[in-house]
Amino acid sequence: MPLKTSSDEQQLQRSPYDPSVSVHFFCRMKSMRKKQTVILLVSLCMSMGQSDFAPYFYDNGAGSSNGNMALFSIAEDTSIGTHVYTLNGSDPEGDLVAYGMTFDKSSKEYFSVEPKSGNVTLIQTLDREVQDEIVAFVIITDGRNKVVENVRVFITDANDEKPEFLNLPLIVDVPEDAASGGSIYRVQAIDRDLGSGGSVTYYLQSTPSTKFTIDGHSGVLRIRPGESLDYELSRTHFVSVVAKDGGGKYHGKYQVMTSTAIITINVLDTQDYPPVFVGTPYFGFVYEVSVPGSEIFTVFATDGDQNNPNAINYSILSGSDGFFSINSTSGCIILTSFPVQLRNELYELKVKAAEVGPDRFSDYSVTTVTVRVVDLNNHPPTFYGENGPQNRFELTMYEHPPEGEILRGLKITVNDSDQGANAKFRLLLVGPSRVLRVVPQTVLNEAQVTIIVENSTAIDYEKYQFLTFKLLAVEIDTPERFSATADIVINLLDTNDNIPKFSSEFYIARIPENSPGGSNVVSVTATDPDSGLWGEVKYSIYGSGADLFLIHSTSGIIYTQPWASLDAEVKSKYNFYVKAEDTEGKYSLTEVFVTVLDQNDHPPEFNQNFLEKTMIIGAPVKIEAVDEDAEEPNNLIEYSIMEADPDNIFDINTSTGEIKLKPYIKSMEIVQNITKQKDCRWSVVVQARDRGSPSFSTTAVVKIDIMEANRLKGPMADFLMQSRDNPMKALGLAISIITVMVLVTVMISTIIYFRNTKSNRITPARCIIRRRPKEPRRWTFRPRFGRSDQSFGKFFADDDTSEIHSSPRAKPPPPSAPVLPPLPPVHSRPSEWLRSVPTVSGSLASRNTSSSCRTSKSTDGLQRSGQNKDSSGINSALVSELKMRIEQKINEANQGYYY
Repeated sequence: MPLKTSSDEQQLQRSPYDPSVSVHFFCRMKSMRKKQTVILLVSLCMSMGQSDFAPYFYDNGAGSSNGNMALFSIAEDTSIGTHVYTLNGSDPEGDLVAYGMTFDKSSKEYFSVEPKSGNVTLIQTLDREVQDEIVAFVIITDGRNKVVENVRVFITDANDEKPEFLNLPLIVDVPEDAASGGSIYRVQAIDRDLGSGGSVTYYLQSTPSTKFTIDGHSGVLRIRPGESLDYELSRTHFVSVVAKDGGGKYHGKYQVMTSTAIITINVLDTQDYPPVFVGTPYFGFVYEVSVPGSEIFTVFATDGDQNNPNAINYSILSGSDGFFSINSTSGCIILTSFPVQLRNELYELKVKAAEVGPDRFSDYSVTTVTVRVVDLNNHPPTFYGENGPQNRFELTMYEHPPEGEILRGLKITVNDSDQGANAKFRLLLVGPSRVLRVVPQTVLNEAQVTIIVENSTAIDYEKYQFLTFKLLAVEIDTPERFSATADIVINLLDTNDNIPKFSSEFYIARIPENSPGGSNVVSVTATDPDSGLWGEVKYSIYGSGADLFLIHSTSGIIYTQPWASLDAEVKSKYNFYVKAEDTEGKYSLTEVFVTVLDQNDHPPEFNQNFLEKTMIIGAPVKIEAVDEDAEEPNNLIEYSIMEADPDNIFDINTSTGEIKLKPYIKSMEIVQNITKQKDCRWSVVVQARDRGSPSFSTTAVVKIDIMEANRLKGPMADFLMQSRDNPMKALGLAISIITVMVLVTVMISTIIYFRNTKSNRITPARCIIRRRPKEPRRWTFRPRFGRSDQSFGKFFADDDTSEIHSSPRAKPPPPSAPVLPPLPPVHSRPSEWLRSVPTVSGSLASRNTSSSCRTSKSTDGLQRSGQNKDSSGINSALVSELKMRIEQKINEANQGYYY
């Protein structure tokens, strides 16, 4: 029953707040009979609302995580999205405040602020080395007044910069006579971090043969004590120098960062080596037909200092006996008399090579040239076998012998009966390039010929069944150039050195769904170039996707299992591996991808053939049909209206199935004029048709109730509309309601407190735990592998013995696709063979001194509450263990079923 109110209270009733709160407020006023107090509070609130002060930030000082961000600092390695600060302030009138933050137009926006809570979040990556402080403007507002403060956020350093080398690339030129331990270069690197993270030390990535060392602090590179440089041994040295910072924290972890550079040290040559003769030892020959002035031999020497060599001057020191001379510039030794005048068959000439430098002759070297007097060349080279002279040698061997192996089946000797230079000849092996090589290549008089394998891969039975070479012996220094030739034939034997190779790395196949069992899918081909049984290939398939497929072991044709039924809606992609294997087990693999092509074999289906919908004028209603086909366009649905009563009233969206009224129907009056009925319930026959070929369709009858949207009515709605332009009335009413509720809460709490103080103790809750005796029960779990004779595991729960027996699940055998398996048994769903497991539960109650309910432990409670003799021997630990093992075996059975 409403109260009689004054004009001021009638104005308060027009508050824009919840009507139920207003009714509750006025009922409280009636029950407490304090109308005057309420009027006084309303007046007080109205007077307070007249003043309006600006909000302000709390200044919590440096190091605080909330306030106005004064003297706030943030580490540069702070992650994006981190809550870094909370803006905190207040309004003198207690109004709600909102927070914000802005930046200069030329600056990035590094932070975002949640207006209500003031939480500041980092939204940009920080880099102290690029920008070490951020200027921002923090804002607080109560909706009418706004306060803006300028703050500077300092970015603290993290160890995120590597040392950087200066003056790259690092190249040093050092003379080879530089002193041991001397400084040759100074490496410099800088680190832009601060503190220990910006300090740099150096060290070398040393190798066992390094000749250099570096000072860790200054970066001065020196020649290691006791070491020296030698231009003739090594002209260039490469040294890896590492610059390491002092370490520091980055993202909360301590890290040390390093950089590496290569120092190229070029050694400069100095004159410190004498001349060097090239091609020693030297041998020359004088023939019977030679004449004075004939060239016997030419020596050649070079300056050991190769960077800036001096000219060489040649001279004969001794041993010529006046029969030989030498060209001082070219080093050519010349015969000065006729051969008949020579008294010895062998002469050893001491030849001197001296450098011609600024000081005339400086360093020099001496070598020996042996000159032999020989007869005429009248014997050609000849090849010999085990039975005498022979010009054809044959050998049988397996393909791919090891490289470096000697062909021991060939026993060849070559001989030239002449003497001296006439018996010097060269051996050549003519045939496929770089397959075999002959040793020795130069022969004097006689040698045993050795043929060595140089390229094992070229000796391939699949390319050549035999190899033919020509062995040549050609004299070197004789005018006649006598020679000899021998044929070498190598017959090859095959080995199983190849693996089967598929014609493609993978195969892609497509097969329509619902294809009958035994349908061909794809044919794979692998070849093995080996001969005989080694070249025969057998195929097999492996993998979890191969269960529905078989492969012909010799032809490679893959087809479906006779019982297989392919359904694109269940699974449309299969992949498995095909193995091609020869008789010795060498194999290769390829992968087969099978796509099950969708066929339009499902019509669209509505949830019900008879649907009821309620339509509000101006808003559509939606119907939906589902097509279980897997691919487009078979599962694309088009909707249409087949029949409507009354006709030509509804439109339907062909894609979404939304039904709406014609545009001209905008009110219930038009609807009632059309139907002449009060219930406004119309029928529509809707058809859903897919886009497949052939196309399927389904119809449904939709009963549609037409109604108009309700509008908010009543005195409270009128009050809300009238007071929306005067928010102070609503504010005053809200404050009054809150004040009264606080007073009532305090009063009720006081009454409850005094009532509770009359009692000096609190009685504990009393509870008796009882357990209804049950008969012993046995649980047996069997796996779902399709074979009833294989027991997965048994579990027995016997209250007398409390024994648990289990057998571990055997690992499933590897898939064997080529063997045709029996038809799979029809299994029920997993939910049908999983049995519920009884569990034991209990609760603890407070222990009373009167011993009416004594439950100290769950085991003691079970013993006291249970009356069955068989149940007295089971304790809570055994029951928990039994429950745990049963649940574990159920999970293992589920995993085995879906393996």
